[in-house]
Amino acid sequence: MDITESPVVRPCSPDETGRAFAEVMAELTGRDQVPVGSDFFADLGANSLMMAQFCARVRKRPELPSVSMRDVYRTPTPAGLAAAVAEPAESPAPAAQQPSPGPAGPPRRASPLEYLGCGVLQALLFAAYSLLAAEILGVGADWLIAGSGLATCYLRSVAFGAAVLLVGGTVPIALKWILVGRWTPREIRLWSLGYVRFWLVKTLVQRNPLLPFFSGSPLYSLYLRALGARIGRGVTALSAFVPVCTDLLTIGEGTVICKDTYFTTYRAEGGVLRTGPVDIGAHAYLGEMSVLDIDTRIGDGAELGHASALHPGQTVPDGETWHGSPAVPADVRYRRVEPRSCGSVRRAWFAVRQLLFAVLVAIPLSLGVLYLLLVAAPQLSPGLGLGSAELDFTAAGFYGKALVVSAILFAGVRLLSFAVSVAVPRLLNPLLKPGETYRFYGPRHAAHRVIRRLSNARFFKDVFGDSAAIVHYLRSVGCKVSKAEQTGSNFGQQEKFENPFLFATGAGTMVADGLSVLNAEYTSTSFRLSQVRVGAKNFLGNHIAYPAGAKTGDNCLLATKVLVPLDGPLRSNVGLLGSPSFEIPRSVDRDSQLGHPETPAEFRRALAAKTRHNTVSMLMFVLYQWLFFFGLILLAWASKIYYAQLGAWLLALDVAGMTIYSVAYFVAVERIAVLVRPQRPISCSIYDRRFWRHERFWKAASATEHIQLLNGTPFKALAWRLLGAEVGRRLFDDGCFIAEKTLVRLGNDVTLNAGSVVQCHSQEDGGFKMDRIAIGSDCTVGVNALVHYGVKMGRGSSLAANSFLMKGEEVPENACWGGNPAHEVRAGIPGQRSFARRQDAGEADPPSMPDESADRDGPDVARPRPAASQGKTHVDQT
Repeated sequence: MDITESPVVRPCSPDETGRAFAEVMAELTGRDQVPVGSDFFADLGANSLMMAQFCARVRKRPELPSVSMRDVYRTPTPAGLAAAVAEPAESPAPAAQQPSPGPAGPPRRASPLEYLGCGVLQALLFAAYSLLAAEILGVGADWLIAGSGLATCYLRSVAFGAAVLLVGGTVPIALKWILVGRWTPREIRLWSLGYVRFWLVKTLVQRNPLLPFFSGSPLYSLYLRALGARIGRGVTALSAFVPVCTDLLTIGEGTVICKDTYFTTYRAEGGVLRTGPVDIGAHAYLGEMSVLDIDTRIGDGAELGHASALHPGQTVPDGETWHGSPAVPADVRYRRVEPRSCGSVRRAWFAVRQLLFAVLVAIPLSLGVLYLLLVAAPQLSPGLGLGSAELDFTAAGFYGKALVVSAILFAGVRLLSFAVSVAVPRLLNPLLKPGETYRFYGPRHAAHRVIRRLSNARFFKDVFGDSAAIVHYLRSVGCKVSKAEQTGSNFGQQEKFENPFLFATGAGTMVADGLSVLNAEYTSTSFRLSQVRVGAKNFLGNHIAYPAGAKTGDNCLLATKVLVPLDGPLRSNVGLLGSPSFEIPRSVDRDSQLGHPETPAEFRRALAAKTRHNTVSMLMFVLYQWLFFFGLILLAWASKIYYAQLGAWLLALDVAGMTIYSVAYFVAVERIAVLVRPQRPISCSIYDRRFWRHERFWKAASATEHIQLLNGTPFKALAWRLLGAEVGRRLFDDGCFIAEKTLVRLGNDVTLNAGSVVQCHSQEDGGFKMDRIAIGSDCTVGVNALVHYGVKMGRGSSLAANSFLMKGEEVPENACWGGNPAHEVRAGIPGQRSFARRQDAGEADPPSMPDESADRDGPDVARPRPAASQGKTHVDQT
């Protein structure tokens, strides 16, 4: 039945609704009868997955009111739930806060020829830009090689580096103004010529060679101003995500934007890109992992909390604090540090120092490394017989000798980086005292930046994560994590710290991937470090921003994307879900029935076996990272041999060749891992060999981030197919991460926005669950939204920015969901999407994914909400 033509039904009374809810629970639990006063969790042994199925069954009964997971947890009895949903709804928000209505209908979908032509044109533009860059680099390389003597070579490398930064930094700005002029609110049809122009500008703006110096620097504000943004004085932006439609961005003076915050000024949905304004007032504060969708505003002196989002049409009034996804008013302050004096001269001198460091140190050092790889490495040992005149790729013994050289270089670089990441932060840390407020851009600020960069080396976390070794590695870089209760999975692979020396955990605590420890707090002129301690026997889910002063104690479960509270009483022995967060049961009976070791002796044997298995996984990870490095060495040596004949053309081929090689190599590594051990839905203990094998797969999959180079192109869909995902026609992927590709089905014309995550697994304490995800045709997943395992999104449905769609949810066709946990925020709009046209043309969805899971349970986590589209806009269909 079409959702827009649902029959009118007689509403049930609260008593009738309660009995109907009890009937649904009886069906789910296999009981003959369920009392209306029984507790879903304490009396019936329900878990979050079962309650997601309960909500889905209720939505399919037109005589019953729709319920969400938040409703279920707040009133966990059939009678209480019926009374809660029967209460009159809260008064609607002001008109300025209402989402804009959806469009009357999406523009015409791209034809196969347009889709293919877009990909060909993007490839040609990439090749042309690579050739232009190669010509410039070739002239510089010839000039550098012609120099003699160490001093001359250094001076020439300094001049060459300055020229590269000048050209590389200004060309994206110039091309933006030439190709686009000023961005205005508009709709750009995907895969059209207008979209190709957008993609080119986006790629150039976000791949600027100066970007590594921008985070937290006055250079960032200068860059955005040059691109057309209206940026006030003294803005501090710590986020590495660069907005694209900068003419639509306004940031007032003295504003702070914390790291991992999205303010892209565009979003994709329904076959189009929509650009729209983002207005941030003066002296505002944006918390970490927050999202500003288009058509949003934060007033002067206002604050948006961590893990929060503004959806289209939302405005935070001047001086107020809002948090949550979508944000609501809050009685808590997120900016808790007093400002310090920091004038324009101090900021300008800091920017000058950054550029001088790049020109005088970083670039000459990088060129020296290239010299080592191309010239010195073949002569590393006379006994190897790899002199510059002996680089013979046809010789029988060449590759064995090259393997030895690459192994020495690879091990040397990794050991050196480990020593630096351990020693240098320990030398600098005594300069910083917890609780002391320091001015920006001074010696202590520089020390803080160095500690933060060196302590978050990705390679070693990938090696040691998800194993017993990660605890020892984190302690080596300064973290005070407990060794008292080793589980073999105390931490995942992606923890981030502002200062590792001020992070501690209690015994028995386990942390999944994506934890960001906020032990540095900022204003636009100052920062302060604070101790952060996670209590004992906690479990922290994925993608959590954990701030200093968090009101959580021992034995807490923090669900995925949860907003960790800074106010209220200290929470202990509970679970927290959602943004804003609310209490849920700490654990469920099902998690205790997954086959965990029952005696201390069994646990010791299981932990030892897991450690042995993880050790092999770590060695395999190092092996294929080394072999990848070996391939890069061979490409570099080949370039040295043939550069004289091909010149700049060879450098351009190198860029394309290394891109293709990187993608192809890591796709092959992951596919081999999946072919050896095919993935299928499971529910087991972390001491089950099936989980250990999946940990090994995670290490193989950790490097497939190389395919993010293909964002926004048809080649991204090809990469997902090569990795095993079932992908329909015309997928638009602007930067999604999918972990278990072979368990994912994407329909036709699916839109995955930047930072979105499709995650088919979940770990909670000692349990691990994994199941399939099916996203139907014409679905949209918003910016930084997360889709959990066991989810089915119906055709034409959408999920709003920064939302979390809980495990096991079934989103109806054409429905708009959003929030954390996600719930329905708008039913299908008549005429919003026309599927009849496509069906008449004979285009059908890919076959539905079979449900092979008899057990789909998993950890309690939160759900997202869909973003609404803006009003009338110009449609760019060039």
